[in-house]
Amino acid sequence: MKVLFVGDDWVGSNARSLADGFRQAGHEVVVIDTTSVTLPARLSPPWVYSKLAHRRAPWDVEALHREIEAAAREFAPDMLFAFKAVHLDQRRLLSAPAGLHVHYSPDDVSNPYNTSPEYLAHEPEWDLIVTTKSHNVAELAARGVRNVKFVRSAYDPALHYPVARRGVRRYLVGFIGAVRPDRQGLLIELAREHRGDMLLRGPGWRRVRPLWRTGADIGGAVYGEHFSAAIAAVTANLVLLNSDNRDTHTCRTFEVPAAGGLFVGERTDEHAELLQDEAECFLFSGPAELRDILRRCGRHPDQVAKVAEAGHRRIAAEGHRYVDRAREIVDALA
Repeated sequence: MKVLFVGDDWVGSNARSLADGFRQAGHEVVVIDTTSVTLPARLSPPWVYSKLAHRRAPWDVEALHREIEAAAREFAPDMLFAFKAVHLDQRRLLSAPAGLHVHYSPDDVSNPYNTSPEYLAHEPEWDLIVTTKSHNVAELAARGVRNVKFVRSAYDPALHYPVARRGVRRYLVGFIGAVRPDRQGLLIELAREHRGDMLLRGPGWRRVRPLWRTGADIGGAVYGEHFSAAIAAVTANLVLLNSDNRDTHTCRTFEVPAAGGLFVGERTDEHAELLQDEAECFLFSGPAELRDILRRCGRHPDQVAKVAEAGHRRIAAEGHRYVDRAREIVDALA
């Protein structure tokens, strides 16, 4: 197929990895980068406008749509694939010349934060809606969507793979991900308990004042090989879910074991299906069980290494790359 892929194209973006997945699956792919609209540079005029008007800068949206439409006319795609394009002009996306129009959402599409009124008004017009949340399937059908495809999140072997440690320091526990109210309290408590034996990476953690005197190693977002290097430095890599998305798995579900890290995650049916507890990962249902796991990790590092290796083999062997998800989506169209 000829695929016109509309999505963010920065290094580490899930959209870029999925676009490459379509290419690896044998399709001809042209990417239109939406980053100027979705992530305008801090303090730039579009950023200031978005903060004041609570919507994307219309001049940037217009320029992006002109680029999409010009590419569609010249490329004549079999499919226009839009990666979380809820803040773009839905009528113009759906009118762009293409054989099929497919929308992909990596987040809960029943959470208002992940939609827009215009997107919802046009949602049933897409030929296929792809969601990574199994609970969205029935909800989308109830909203009048004709075709829905559930695919799990994935990992990118070009970014997520075992690497050598960058330094001799090793942390007992670590988490890579953004600050969220549903996880902040637990991570502050763990930082106070483990101090210099804890690593935190992700947007917002440096601004959390209670962390400042804990001694935990706190840094910003890490992507690509830097993500895998951070995983390599940690014994127990936490996989925490987003309650606003009603997550039962997340990208980290695949990225952590793909990078060779020990998966220590919240107990859900999907996690239990993907990895065997105690043999390929460690699952917990609350802080007390998590603390027990961390004590065991500290006392039995050889056992921990074997569990991490088994988890890596399982995820790598069972088709959880972005190219595998691209094939699932194309199969659904067939």
